[in-house]
Amino acid sequence: MLVSPPYSTIVELPKAYPRRTPMSSSPTPVAPPLPLPPRGPPPLSLPLTPSAAAALLDSCSSPRHLLQLHAAALRSRIHLHPIVNFKLQRAYSSFSRHDALLSLLRLTPSPNVFFFSSAISSLSSAGLHRDSLHLFAQMLSLSVGPNAFSFSSALRSCPLPLGRALHSHSSKLSLSSDPYVTTSLIDMYSRGGDIASAAKVFDSAPVKSLVSTTAMITCFARIGELENARKLFDEMGERDSICWNAMIDGYAQHGRPNDALALFRRMLKFGGNSVRPTEVTVVSVLSAVAQLGTLETGKWLHSYVEDRRNRVRFGVRMGTALVDMYSKCGSLEDACAVFEKIVDKDVVAWNSMIGGYAMHGHSRQALEVFDMLKSTGLLPTDITFIGVLNACSHAGLVSEGREFFRAMEDDYGIQPKIEHYGCMVDLLGRAGLVEEAYQLVRNMRIKPDVVLWVSLLAACRLHKKMVLGEKIADFLVSSGQANSGTYILLSNIYAAAGNWEEVNRVRALMKGNGVQKEPGCSLIELDYRSYEFVVGDLSHPKSKEIYAMLEELKGLLKAHGYVPQTELVLHDLEEAEKERAIGVHSEKLAIAFGLISTQPGTTIKIVKNLRVCTDCHTVSKLISKITRRKIIVRDRNRFHHFVDGSCSCGDYW
Repeated sequence: MLVSPPYSTIVELPKAYPRRTPMSSSPTPVAPPLPLPPRGPPPLSLPLTPSAAAALLDSCSSPRHLLQLHAAALRSRIHLHPIVNFKLQRAYSSFSRHDALLSLLRLTPSPNVFFFSSAISSLSSAGLHRDSLHLFAQMLSLSVGPNAFSFSSALRSCPLPLGRALHSHSSKLSLSSDPYVTTSLIDMYSRGGDIASAAKVFDSAPVKSLVSTTAMITCFARIGELENARKLFDEMGERDSICWNAMIDGYAQHGRPNDALALFRRMLKFGGNSVRPTEVTVVSVLSAVAQLGTLETGKWLHSYVEDRRNRVRFGVRMGTALVDMYSKCGSLEDACAVFEKIVDKDVVAWNSMIGGYAMHGHSRQALEVFDMLKSTGLLPTDITFIGVLNACSHAGLVSEGREFFRAMEDDYGIQPKIEHYGCMVDLLGRAGLVEEAYQLVRNMRIKPDVVLWVSLLAACRLHKKMVLGEKIADFLVSSGQANSGTYILLSNIYAAAGNWEEVNRVRALMKGNGVQKEPGCSLIELDYRSYEFVVGDLSHPKSKEIYAMLEELKGLLKAHGYVPQTELVLHDLEEAEKERAIGVHSEKLAIAFGLISTQPGTTIKIVKNLRVCTDCHTVSKLISKITRRKIIVRDRNRFHHFVDGSCSCGDYW
């Protein structure tokens, strides 16, 4: 039963209040003027007519104003007038008062399809999917025939099986070809993973509207069928920002950040004034920049957001994306500055800052931010604990890591996921507690994946646990789970022991199983342009100068006591050949290019797709000392800040 809003009496107040006049000439204090009432809606003249009430409801600016209008409609006995009632429901929906909306609907005598459709749409848009579908079923039970709008709204709330039933029902009523219904059907099938049905609906649509085509592009992009998505995108005659966003986000989410950036530049060039980047666009592009680690491009995007002419909103989501971008591009200082500016931080923003500190090796600061998060009253999530456990792993905080792993389930009711077990295995393995890590994997509640086993195998290689390493590798090979990392780590174990016969056997097994080693590559950004290097790369126009710089550094390194770690070379070669092989790793080429291309004292930033090897780590420390340059390297696991011969990781990575 709807509880009627309280009756209110609007009193006309004078525009100003006269000052008190003194009764005599003697000085007496003068009372200050009374404050004027706060600005609000204009006073209502009762009784209201339906047309006047409808106009006022259309311009309703606050929940308080709405309650006053509802009270006035009740006093004027027009609250059940069809137009006034409908406008009241829409107004309550706009202020997320869905309880009042439903109460009004229950009081409405013989509500028609428009009343039901509006309410179903409001509930669905608010994420109240069960209520939305319940109301749709109630409408059918009252023999109120659905229209295209009610179908499209209900489909937004449907799981796949029920969505199929609604698809059939809409076909019987000849509504399935309506543009609104078509778009909702594509979205419903896409969410359910039935891409074939989504494509069939799209292909059979008599008219390919902008909205339905965008829905199909989003569907393809969501599952990584980016070529199909791009084909549709390029065939479109008209595009809006939503369509551009879908394609850019598809590239960013599926590991094609360069394509995302190229499409964003094209949007800026050809979109015109009618199609401008939105908050959603910039957040997707920031994700692409974070993957590439191109700081200068990220800073340009930040300045684009801050330029008010571009009308891009800076909210929690944008701030969080900037924190993540700066953290992954090597500028923790900028990440902290943005984090401080975020108003009403949510747990996702806090998680991004915890993760940023963790990946840069500032583990204690990450744990301090975790304590600050708890003090706000927000509850940590499973993502929070991934950041916290990573922080413990990067600093070898074993006892703290064990306590956090226990607390996440016992104190917060969060069941550990595979990522949390991975953090613990990494933490224990790096600390030399390989047997404890192995027992943790064996006793897991969920099935360990290949990433977890490879992490344990890496710990075996690091701490020379050959027997356990062979046991794990044999299990992965026999179960068909072995990837290139498995074979490389096992080869490393044998190579470190000088067992070249076993190294050759593993390499032959790898080749026989068709497993390709992921090539290492390093990226450096100069003047908004990215340059990539692979091992032994000769493709760069300045290769001659790069290798000359390496030769110059070679002598300086040896003068500082450097001895090449040739045991890392997985081939039975002469010592000189091993030195040459290890001397042209991709990060060394990138650093040499940075040295010859930038002014003395400039920081060099490198992004590598694999974990940096121990020899390159040693060389980078020495180069930072010899050249008095700061060198920042982001590898697959974390950041390394090399300054004056030392690394921020403390040689623990």
